[in-house]
Amino acid sequence: MVLGQRKVDSKSNEITAIPELIKALDIAGCIVTIDAIGCQKDIVNLISQKDGDYVIALKKNQKNLYESVELLFKEVISKCSKGENTSDYSTRELAHGREEIRNYLMLSNISNRIDPDNKWNKLNSVGMVESVRTENGKTTVETRYYISSLNLDAKKFGDSVRSHWGIENSLHWILDVALNEDDCRIRKDNAPQNFAILRHIAVNLLGQEKSKKLGIKNKQFLAAIDDKYLTKVLGLNC
Repeated sequence: MVLGQRKVDSKSNEITAIPELIKALDIAGCIVTIDAIGCQKDIVNLISQKDGDYVIALKKNQKNLYESVELLFKEVISKCSKGENTSDYSTRELAHGREEIRNYLMLSNISNRIDPDNKWNKLNSVGMVESVRTENGKTTVETRYYISSLNLDAKKFGDSVRSHWGIENSLHWILDVALNEDDCRIRKDNAPQNFAILRHIAVNLLGQEKSKKLGIKNKQFLAAIDDKYLTKVLGLNC
């Protein structure tokens, strides 16, 4: 469900829009997941001030932090030094002739090594995800790193990462395929933002309607030809 959105100014980027969205939401007790563009000290500080936790992707836009985290994981793995400050979890999926194994590893008590000056608020742990995918006899390996305020729990970390990527399938893909967002030619004034809000409302309402076991696109078509179903989607009692 889409709870809020902020428009990115034409001469700016998501780094300035993300804090405004966080300020508008009640995130206390929630885990906030953000792509690497949100790996900023001010954003981490704001999430912590609002009593939220965070799992944020780490890439080379934070070069020094990235290299420190990468080196730490390599040392731990090479020494096989799992202990009270490590937690690991693995999943294995088989679908459509493809096998994917995801290995999750978390390290805690890393502040002295990663952030000795305490510049990152509530940086309690760092995480690594190793994805091993085999398809058509070819195996590829991808490694991603994260910073987090979570305590040591690799399963919770893994669930958070998977939930974040699930948004691509459960929201962005639907907006593109079912509601043709990417092909929309509306460009003038506030119209793009207004139509984005309407699409989000439509996806929320259609997703909440459970009486028909249909995809969003088919529910949308049914609502267009059946007024009774439309009133049910809208939550109207007629």
